[in-house]
Amino acid sequence: METKKTLLVVEDDKGLQNQLKWHFDDYEVIIAGDRPSAIDAVRKFEPPVVLQDLGLPPDDEGVEEGLATLTETLKLAPHTKVIVVTGFADVKNALRAVELGAYDFYQKPVDTHTLDLIVKRAFQMHRLEEQNRNSQLGSSSSLHGIIASSKKMLNVCRTIEKVGPTNATVLILGESGTGKELLSRATHNSSNRAKNKFVAINCAAVPENLMESELFGYEKGAFTGAFKRTIGKVETANQGTLFLDEIGDMPLPLQAKLLRFLQERVIERVGGREELPVDVRVVCATNKDLTKMVEEGTFREDLYYRISEVVIHVPPLREREGDKIVLARSLLHKYNEELNCSIKGFSPAAIDAIESYRWPGNIRELENKVKGAVIMADGKLLTPENLMLSTESPNMPINLRQVRSNAEKNAILRALNMTDNNISNAAKMLGVTRPTLYDLIKKYSINTED
Repeated sequence: METKKTLLVVEDDKGLQNQLKWHFDDYEVIIAGDRPSAIDAVRKFEPPVVLQDLGLPPDDEGVEEGLATLTETLKLAPHTKVIVVTGFADVKNALRAVELGAYDFYQKPVDTHTLDLIVKRAFQMHRLEEQNRNSQLGSSSSLHGIIASSKKMLNVCRTIEKVGPTNATVLILGESGTGKELLSRATHNSSNRAKNKFVAINCAAVPENLMESELFGYEKGAFTGAFKRTIGKVETANQGTLFLDEIGDMPLPLQAKLLRFLQERVIERVGGREELPVDVRVVCATNKDLTKMVEEGTFREDLYYRISEVVIHVPPLREREGDKIVLARSLLHKYNEELNCSIKGFSPAAIDAIESYRWPGNIRELENKVKGAVIMADGKLLTPENLMLSTESPNMPINLRQVRSNAEKNAILRALNMTDNNISNAAKMLGVTRPTLYDLIKKYSINTED
């Protein structure tokens, strides 16, 4: 059964209170007769729409209650749609209310049919705006397929957006499972080569004696079993992008040949004599420390500088604050569709486990855990047991102030993640007002726009 939408009616006339409550029986109608009770109702129920009489009688100090109530309501709940109802001769105050932020106004005597339309439209507008805000908060990356809300990953995405349209050779560094190939594809897709091929080769997966022919191709008769001319990965990627994954595993003799190609942009097939010009953009990736390998003599220094025109460091998942549960939800949606399941989400304990686990296998491990959990789950919410994660907390610092700050910040992030970044619901979950939550977000530099 669908939950009724909450409508707050602020009206001091008892007869009109009853009439409106009876008329809007499709909504959960909350009645408030004065400013204090109206503000209490806004704090407690967080109504999407408020229908407020602008002609509330002044308080004991002569303050106009109508405009004061409107101002305080919008201060507490700036996204709430307030429809002010005013007397026929009080258009001036109605326009003033709209200037202060009221969504719309309506004049008495009340025509219920017209008021129905205004209220219905206000609820629709509130829903659309909330969906848009949640979409923006959930992921600020404009790169297709990249889910990112943490500052570190958003910086990576912005770097790709800048370097993508160029022909610069890009080196992507990061631990195994952090999504380096996905980022390389994003680099390709944001370039003017996007309509051409993206060709990937894993330098660690091809045997050393086959790597040269795999990269550059070979002529018929070049070696035993070469029965026909075969073009290599570099030539296949002409006009497109060549992705050299795990380039740190490329053998030294081949590094020299790759360097020549990068300098001259020509290749020779194995067993051939003809130089073939190739127009290809190169993106490399590795989980190894290439600077250390250069010092040890296992990676050519000149090749390192050739492939590192732009270097992108991909943070491990444990350092992507706020991304874990966002990624987990995206993966849950993916495997719900793929496996024809209907898991609704994660239990609070599962969210805690996801946030506290260090994820040594990064996104690849998270993907495996979520897929396995979807397959094995019995209920509608995934649990730590389904994910095969411990619920034990990680080691905590001993400094009391730091412990308190960490706990407060983590609680805020957890509440935002659990409510899909809905500020109102997060504040309610944390047991604080919206203004208090905004103050805490500012205190801990939590970027809600990202």
